[in-house]
Amino acid sequence: MGKVVMYGSVSVDGFIADGNDQPGPLFDWLTGGDIPLDESGVLKVSQASYDYTRAYWDRIGATIVGRHVFDITDGWDGKPPGGVEHVVVVTHRPGPEDWDHEAPFHFIDGVEAAVAKAQELAGERIVEVSVGDVGGQVFAAGLVDEVRMDVVPVVFGTGKRFFGSVHAQHLLGDPDVVIQGNRVLHLRFSVRR
Repeated sequence: MGKVVMYGSVSVDGFIADGNDQPGPLFDWLTGGDIPLDESGVLKVSQASYDYTRAYWDRIGATIVGRHVFDITDGWDGKPPGGVEHVVVVTHRPGPEDWDHEAPFHFIDGVEAAVAKAQELAGERIVEVSVGDVGGQVFAAGLVDEVRMDVVPVVFGTGKRFFGSVHAQHLLGDPDVVIQGNRVLHLRFSVRR
C-alpha cells in the first residue's frame, strides 16, 4: 500500500481557514507564478512549487475529505479535484439524494474505514488526507505516515486548525524537504511512531 499523507496549505500560525471559514490568501501561491500546474491554465506557480507539487499530485490515488469540505465545494460537481481518481468522504450521512452514483466518490462512516477504503482504491499510490478535523482524526489514530504543508506568510489569529482538534503531543521527524516558492514554503515531515 502507498503512504498516507496529510496535506494542505496553512497560515504561519497553523490555520487552514480564518474565523469565517474562509481560506483568505492561503491559495494565492497557486496563482502567483508563471508555470501552469494543470491543464486548466488557471493554476500557475513558481518553477520550484511546480516541481514539488506536480510530482506529488501525480502520485495521488485517492483523497480523503470530510463532509464539510464535500458540501462547501458541492462535491466538485462529481469530478475529483486535481485529477485524483477517487475521493473518500468521511460522513455519518449518505451521499446527497440527487448525487450521480457513477461519480468516483465513496461515502464512508469513520476515519479507519475511510483510510482502508482509500488504500484499497489507491493501491501503491498515495492516499492524501485533507487537513482539518478529519485529517486530525486520521493523524490522532496513528494512520498518517507523512505530513506535507504549504506554509503561507499570513497570520489569521483564529480559525480552523491544520490538525483539527488534536490536543495531544505528537512528534514528527525533521523536515526532509524545505522548498521556497512564491509566497509559500513547502515542508515535508515523516511521522514518528
